[in-house]
Amino acid sequence: MKPISTGARPGQPELVWYVSYGSNMNAARFGCYLAGGTPAGAQRGFPGCRNPHPPIATRGCHLPGGIYFATESPVWGGGRAFHDPALPGTTPARAYLITAGQFADVAAQEMYREPDGDLDLSGVLATGRVQLGPGRYETLLCGGELNGHPMLTFTAPWSATDVELVAPSAGYLRMLATGLCDAHGWDITRAAGYLAELPGALGTWTPQSIAAVLDGSQAGSG
Repeated sequence: MKPISTGARPGQPELVWYVSYGSNMNAARFGCYLAGGTPAGAQRGFPGCRNPHPPIATRGCHLPGGIYFATESPVWGGGRAFHDPALPGTTPARAYLITAGQFADVAAQEMYREPDGDLDLSGVLATGRVQLGPGRYETLLCGGELNGHPMLTFTAPWSATDVELVAPSAGYLRMLATGLCDAHGWDITRAAGYLAELPGALGTWTPQSIAAVLDGSQAGSG
């Protein structure tokens, strides 16, 4: 395999940590964003990045704020995960060290677009937040640095109180839970308990019903 090429724009970081708090915490699913393919259980595939190389490194991390579920995912059915820095607490997440170009391509695919160019990251690095457009994942956030590289993610332009909450599907929760367990060393009980308390899941899912899904003994919500 050829050495990874960063392809960084002048004045831009060569490498960034893409911080996933949703289904991309599952490494196999994220691999479809990099190399192309259809994740297990998903209803659509992804073209992949212009640079299909795997992450240079990955590790568990946390973002300030919380997660909620809203809108309707055509990939999984049910609500999608969004990050709101204004929510209390911290968000367990998974960081992947990738090139700035790969991050731009991942962001494009989250909006169901073909990767077609790099992003100017100067704004988000300077201010911590930049809205690139009105789309659900077109607001960039910078959560600080990790080992000298910026921690970047994307979310919706609205807050958790501005949108109707929508319960996530079993398949989507399974992706989140497996990612959390892999990245943070959690067991099923801890992952199920965390997810059941998130806005949108709370009141529809319980720790027991999520644990049952993760054990493979149930396909629906509780």
